[in-house]
Amino acid sequence: MPSDTLSGRTILVTGASRGIGYATALAAAKRGATVIALARTVSGLEALDDEVRKTNGKAVLIPADLESEEALTRLPTALEQRFEKLDGLVLNAGLLGPLTPVVDILGKEWHKTFTVNLHANLALLKLLDPLLQKAGDARVVGVTSRAAHVFKPFWGTYAASKAAFEALVKTYAAEQREGLRANLIDPGPTATEMRAEAMPGEDPSTITPPEKIGERIADMLEPAFDQQGETVVFPRPDGK
Repeated sequence: MPSDTLSGRTILVTGASRGIGYATALAAAKRGATVIALARTVSGLEALDDEVRKTNGKAVLIPADLESEEALTRLPTALEQRFEKLDGLVLNAGLLGPLTPVVDILGKEWHKTFTVNLHANLALLKLLDPLLQKAGDARVVGVTSRAAHVFKPFWGTYAASKAAFEALVKTYAAEQREGLRANLIDPGPTATEMRAEAMPGEDPSTITPPEKIGERIADMLEPAFDQQGETVVFPRPDGK
């Protein structure tokens, strides 16, 4: 496994207190990155910090709610004062939203899911783009889902938010003319709390552990990863 391929790089990961975000932050720290871990859950961030310290890595913890416009607008100034530039951004945080027929979707639940899955990510791209451009070779990775393309009953809110998110990231990628690269990853079925909520009773040992996804995202954050506007699909355990 690479040990220093992200050395000297500063990478922000959203939803870093658990699941894929936690695994990504830890994998990036192990490769030498300074990880800026953003999440709502303080205990999860502190647990991540403990693990990063064991690897002699560096983590900066930012307890913040992506639904808070105020928290997001404070972020660029705080980061620029400390780091001057941003070498990587992982847009991982997301909500499952209600699993319900389209005709039963409540406006409040729809708005909350889109706020986190789409609007907050747009805000982060807009606010952090100047810092990403300063890096010269920054990497942006958005975590998506096949739900954006394979439409199943009751998944309308999540599917619509992820489809819009994919369009946002790929359009942002198409607008780049220099060294910045932006791509998506579809991790497939992964043993996370969100997956357990969506698929109660599923044996988590039969699906991909988040650590494997974290390592793949860390690969995509390296300067050598030169794809642009692509979706990396992680192999599904069932081969489908």
